Parts: sequence; C-alpha cells; structure tokens
Amino acid sequence: QGRLVESGGGLVQPGGSLRLSCVASGTITSVFNPSTLGWYRQAPGKERDLVASITSTGRTEYSDSAKGRFTISRDNSRKRLYLQMNGLAPADTAVYYCHRSLDGRNFWGQGTQVTVSS
Repeated sequence: QGRLVESGGGLVQPGGSLRLSCVASGTITSVFNPSTLGWYRQAPGKERDLVASITSTGRTEYSDSAKGRFTISRDNSRKRLYLQMNGLAPADTAVYYCHRSLDGRNFWGQGTQVTVSS
C-alpha cells in the first residue's frame, strides 16, 4: 500500500503562506487515484481534526477555519496531495498529517510541523 510522506512545514510569520506536499510513495496508481485524500492537523493537547479533503472526483471539503484561506489539490499523475495555506495565524500551529482512505482502510503520514509565530 506504500506510505505517505509529507513535506513543506516550517516556521512562518502570521499572515504568511506555506504549501504542504504529500507523496504516496510506493502506492500504485490504481490504488491512489480512487482514494479520498485529506489533510488533518493536531495541536498540542488537542484532537486530530480534518482540515480539508478531496475525493477521487475532485470534490473538496474544508473545515470552517480553513475555508477561504486554504486550498487542497491533488496530482494523480505524480501521486501527490497539496495544501496551499495563506493568511496563516498562530491558531494554525500544529502537526499536519496527510491521510488516504479507500474501501474503509485509512493510511497516515508521519506529519509535518507548522509553526506560526512572530
């Protein structure tokens, strides 16, 4: 089934932008393409929550906090998932996880830290 590897996290000032990437390493196309993909985040002491998701047909869903600021996209030819984050605020500080689901099975990446601070 391969693994999910995130990148693109880091330290950014309030109001800044980051683009997270996730590659499905070792996942064959026939498994990746029909999968629903998503980004979740977990702040210290809090639960892991959905940030955004995208289905195999391109339908997207966003959390209320992400709407209007974040954009999720996928590139099936490269087996990649992206999250463009604009207008970042300290409340966005968290570990961001890439997620893939198909036929009731769930797969997670290791996470990438995003810290928003001046």
